[in-house]
Amino acid sequence: MSRPLRIQYPGAVYHVMNRGNARQAIFNYAKHYQLFLECLSEAVEMWELKLHAYSLLPNHYHLLMETPLGNLSRAMRHL
Repeated sequence: MSRPLRIQYPGAVYHVMNRGNARQAIFNYAKHYQLFLECLSEAVEMWELKLHAYSLLPNHYHLLMETPLGNLSRAMRHL
């Protein structure tokens, strides 16, 4: 069974997290963290997001994001 569709609307605040398959590492080297942050910065700029907080751990990340335009799905596809 698939998960329900995410409700999206302008000004919404989301806690977004993503974990590696089987809790495997997604960031193996310091460079991986840097590349992820560069891509995140692009997404914030391109999709006009407000990034309030983030946490990067070896096997997952957390983001606290606000979407003034209600476009979280599109931004996450970029990321």
